[in-house]
Amino acid sequence: MPDYHAPLRDMRFVMNEVLNVEQAFTDLGYEDCGSDTIDAVLDEAAKFCENVLSPLNQSGDREGCQWREDGVTTPTGFRDAYQQFIDNGWASISGPTEYGGMGLPNTLALAVSEMASTANWSWSMYPGLSKGCSNTIFAHGTQQQKDTYLPKLVSGEWTGTMCLTEPHCGSDLGMLRTKAEPRRDGTFAITGTKIFISAGEHDMTDNIVHIVLARLPDAPKGTKGISLFIVPKFLPNDQGEAGERNTVSCGSIEHKMGIKASATCVMNFDGATGFLIGPENRGLNCMFTFMNMARLGTAMQGLTSTELSYQGALKYAKERLQMRSLSGPKNASGPADPIIVHPDVRRMLLTQKAFGEGGRMLFYWLGLMEDQMLKAGNEADRKALDDLMGFMTPIAKAFMTETSIETTNLGMQIYGGHGYVAEWGMEQVVRDARIGTIYEGTTGIQAIDLLGRKVLASRGDLLRRFTKIVEAFCKDNADNPAVAPYIASLSKLLHKWGEVTMELGMKSMQNPEEAGAASVDYLMYSGYVVFGFMWARMALVADNAIKNGSDEGFYKAKLHTARFYFERILPRTEAHLRSMRSGAGNLMDLDTELFA
Repeated sequence: MPDYHAPLRDMRFVMNEVLNVEQAFTDLGYEDCGSDTIDAVLDEAAKFCENVLSPLNQSGDREGCQWREDGVTTPTGFRDAYQQFIDNGWASISGPTEYGGMGLPNTLALAVSEMASTANWSWSMYPGLSKGCSNTIFAHGTQQQKDTYLPKLVSGEWTGTMCLTEPHCGSDLGMLRTKAEPRRDGTFAITGTKIFISAGEHDMTDNIVHIVLARLPDAPKGTKGISLFIVPKFLPNDQGEAGERNTVSCGSIEHKMGIKASATCVMNFDGATGFLIGPENRGLNCMFTFMNMARLGTAMQGLTSTELSYQGALKYAKERLQMRSLSGPKNASGPADPIIVHPDVRRMLLTQKAFGEGGRMLFYWLGLMEDQMLKAGNEADRKALDDLMGFMTPIAKAFMTETSIETTNLGMQIYGGHGYVAEWGMEQVVRDARIGTIYEGTTGIQAIDLLGRKVLASRGDLLRRFTKIVEAFCKDNADNPAVAPYIASLSKLLHKWGEVTMELGMKSMQNPEEAGAASVDYLMYSGYVVFGFMWARMALVADNAIKNGSDEGFYKAKLHTARFYFERILPRTEAHLRSMRSGAGNLMDLDTELFA
């Protein structure tokens, strides 16, 4: 397994030089989050992730989780690492101060999460969903529910889950059957089975708070008849501690391709005591608070798996000697040259670098957007930012996980035959990353959400909100020779984006299948353009640094990677454009019976 080293130089470049988070935090009222605080948090988190979490990554994969009737045991070292995590306050970094949190910006918390997730994705999934659980209770719970659950969730003493799908319904939550029967005391008896529940059962905390979708008696059919419930593993007692055991249990854990150290559970609710959160029959609306955060967390998995694979591949490419450079020996005193001199190895490394650093820029930009939304001074500004994040979320989730499959496979390829061998750890990164395009809504579901629900349903308004930001950047920097070629490319792609959106809207009015047929290509096209915008912004900052006298090679590498992205990666948009415009017929005209 590659030894993880936190990419602090690039993290600080994005946060401090491109996004100027220190000023942004000050503007948002985070007076105690200056440069000293930011640096201290990043430095200490890096030490914890490099020295505690990273060494458990490969061993955790080999050992996996163990299921017994009385619970699930996590791999050796996981529980101790989690105790250090909460003792050092990492769980509460962005939690609300009124419930014991530090109240620091989400952007900073995301940077910590990136490091933990890259060091050990399986481990990070145990605390990872607790933030979404906390946010859901904070946004939709009663004051009593907040007072009962948030202090323990914010501190990390308890973890949280989201329990959505069931064996028969997959992503079609309108089909779920879990029942919620009212009781005289105001609670509900929750009965049903939920599957694919990450961290649904484990031995790292003394309570787990499940957020569960279920149906009330006589509820409307479909998604309009779903309510949301808090169902703790142990019912809190009067002192706020874990008390009586609830009738919720883990029936089994899945045997998976990857993330084997993360317990993916079948959860059985046998008349378990649940507490309604939010209005009746509006549970799915409330659950989107949780789901959208989980989708951004999955986008982060795309970033982190790319980063870890790149770190391993880069080290190997600099050390592995194979053949001679086509232009003459570069290691004349050795038997062969390091493979990093070969064009195809550089193609693979630069592809990883372009997607990894572009993904970090996008992810932190969205994190800052969330902070701005939460601190917005009026409802109109808050809604505008929320709408923009809603538009960006399916792009980030699907594009970053799809490209991570490419990048992690490239990392394994760079190792040649050794990449296929478990001891090097590169194949584990591939296995762990593969789930990203599936859970929290597959790529196809994210794509139809983007094109159908976000773009066409808004008559292009949500798309225009983003493209106006890019257009303003292009206008402001059109005369700058350092980014002028990138501006020209972006401007053309924005124009084509608008054109094909109108075309698909017209076609879909005649044949609804057209949107579904074009949706994945539309999403991938969108992702490449979004990353182009991210790279143009970073190139501008890097060029200014060089003009201001910096001779740091970091900036030269940033400019070169931007050039690589625009010249080698961004042209992929043309293929997606042609596929979108080819129509639904080449997918739908073949009778089902002829698939054989």
